[in-house]
Amino acid sequence: MPTPERPPAPHHLDQPGIADLDQMLEGLSSDERARFERIFQVHISTGQVVPPEAMHDWIAAHFGSVEAVRAQRIVKITNLVSQEGSLFNELRARRPLQGPAGSSDLEETVRDTEGGPFCHPETGTPADLFGRVRGEHCITASNIAKYDGWHGVVIFDDHHPLRFTEEKLADYINTAQAWTQKAHQADPDACYPFFLWNCVWRSGASILHGHAQMTLTRGAHYVKIESLRQAALRYREQYASDYFADLIDTHRTLGLAIDCGPATILPSLTPFKEKETHIIAPDLNRDLMAAIYFVLSTFVKQFGVQSFNLALYQRPLVATPEPWQGFPTIVRLIDRGNLQAKTSDLGAMELFAQSVVASDPFQVAAALAEAKEGRA
Repeated sequence: MPTPERPPAPHHLDQPGIADLDQMLEGLSSDERARFERIFQVHISTGQVVPPEAMHDWIAAHFGSVEAVRAQRIVKITNLVSQEGSLFNELRARRPLQGPAGSSDLEETVRDTEGGPFCHPETGTPADLFGRVRGEHCITASNIAKYDGWHGVVIFDDHHPLRFTEEKLADYINTAQAWTQKAHQADPDACYPFFLWNCVWRSGASILHGHAQMTLTRGAHYVKIESLRQAALRYREQYASDYFADLIDTHRTLGLAIDCGPATILPSLTPFKEKETHIIAPDLNRDLMAAIYFVLSTFVKQFGVQSFNLALYQRPLVATPEPWQGFPTIVRLIDRGNLQAKTSDLGAMELFAQSVVASDPFQVAAALAEAKEGRA
């Protein structure tokens, strides 16, 4: 079968998008290109369809034109270090999605769920063996069905999961850190911390009331975090360079890095799902918490995000046999999509092959940069 002619990139380079990535790479210096290529691999292909004439009106209504569907530009990016990868096709953002049979209005559902166990946590939830940690705007509980031996919940005073402020968000994280220290004191062999926030049902949250979770595990860090540590170590041994610094510089070269004090915000070139954004900082401190709030508030206010996943990667609490020098604190944020969508945003491709993503990291970066400029 002959190789089809590659369709032109649909963006102009003064407003670059992920479909323009191959052209952007041509404009890099030799050193910048070499750094990019030791981290990322890019393949661009053409997906072709032959639609019957009876579909033309429907296609034009949903995808803009029949020609846009006939030859589709697919960008495949793989992070060779972390072995994460994504497939981008801007047309997937225009797919018609069926809505649910019942109501999925968030405000209505929030009102209907008031009065649940998390609204009175001291009588509606269990405590850990060491008791609870009380913050200014939250309180901890022991998760009743645990992921791990130490698995707690930070229950927000606010029932509404999206009514967070910068002050409240910092308090949630600080309270989780205090819980982690208490769990470590109770069990010194448990020293690998993890903080996660599943917000609203599409993220996997089983309870709507605002809450986050934290675990402390033994033996080794969770496999995705440990795999990243090992990958960064191999990168340093192979290239005599720091992977995370090079990752930041590569994103910066492409206009995908937003500085927030010592923290750097990176809309990911290989997102697991929509709008995945990383924040990398030397340590967990107030500046990083401010950056987390900035990204989350921009997601909610500018993108209309209502459901998301957040994860916090941290080094062990104490020295361990494996080396962690140079491993930063990393936050990963993902938009989990429209609450009214009937279909899941995860399928066999994401679970067993490679992520398929509709959002463009360059558009995410532009919105974050504009929001940051507006705050200045």
